[in-house]
Amino acid sequence: MSERKITSTNYRNQAYLEEKCTLNELLDLVSKRWFSDVLFCIEEGNNRFKLIKDDLKYISDTILSDRLKLLEKYGLITRTDFDEIPPKVEYALTDKGEELSGLLDLMCQFSETIIGDLKGAVKA
Repeated sequence: MSERKITSTNYRNQAYLEEKCTLNELLDLVSKRWFSDVLFCIEEGNNRFKLIKDDLKYISDTILSDRLKLLEKYGLITRTDFDEIPPKVEYALTDKGEELSGLLDLMCQFSETIIGDLKGAVKA
């Protein structure tokens, strides 16, 4: 993924919001496409790249690799490399990853309620 130019308005706005409150940085992180899906996939036991890829059939290798790196960078997953041929790598949630997953699950439940209510109001 390409990074924003540091001279862009979007970059300045994001930097300002992140300095104002770390929640803004977290919201930006979890709003990235496929981020929560990869996290939930690992939580469900799909701990290898291919297993995650098979479960999330439309995700590209590049995006999956990027999301795994982000999850690892923020300490939400661990990566274990096994000294084998062919190479073997496994991913697991950390305590922080499990906590975030629980919070995102609550947000999913809330979104079903609020979006469901909104869709019901539109139909009425």
